[in-house]
Amino acid sequence: MWCVPELNERYIANMEDVLALYERPYNPKQPVVCLDEKPITLHADVRPATAAKPGREARRDSEYERRGTANAFLAVEPKAGRHFCFPTRDRSGFQFAQVVLELAMSYPKATRIHLVMDNLNIHCEKSLTAAFGSQIGSQIWRRFAVHHTPKHGSWLNQAEIEIGIFAKQCLGKRRIPDFRTLRRECKAWSRRINKAATKINWQFDRKDARKAFGYDKNCFTRS
Repeated sequence: MWCVPELNERYIANMEDVLALYERPYNPKQPVVCLDEKPITLHADVRPATAAKPGREARRDSEYERRGTANAFLAVEPKAGRHFCFPTRDRSGFQFAQVVLELAMSYPKATRIHLVMDNLNIHCEKSLTAAFGSQIGSQIWRRFAVHHTPKHGSWLNQAEIEIGIFAKQCLGKRRIPDFRTLRRECKAWSRRINKAATKINWQFDRKDARKAFGYDKNCFTRS
């Protein structure tokens, strides 16, 4: 969201780093992947929906039963139109580690994977070493070059756009009653959007940022 409480040197440095990354030409050897999470509330219908009839749409009862929560890690390689959806039962460091491993395995020929994400406490090497051990966890983590968005700068993460697409196309206004159904729906959506190879056309660059926020590119120190 466009919420900038203080435009300090760290915010500008992180913003410029992410935007510079987006400005690079597409390089399959160094893919740029954006990652974020979305909490999902599971709901089940209490009464069956009324079937559609000529002249009347199908109707769903307003009453529902809450079935707990789940989570989905969404990742996207914007310039390649490659999409990843990882439904999980919770948002833990262990689940994050599994997602990072899956991403590393998805790019076997990459020399370095550039990973854009926020500063959530589980977004760190410690999550991987706790899940896989120090040696293997660190080895996986070294496959990535991490680019953190600034605090209150989630709008810089193209995974936010991916979440919006996922929420509209996959979740919609339907009620998903259980994790099994969520996993099935996520798999179907991933297959469909990857077949279409839908790309994200990011337009905001460093020049736009300097104009919008009114700072000079030489008036900050990169941290």
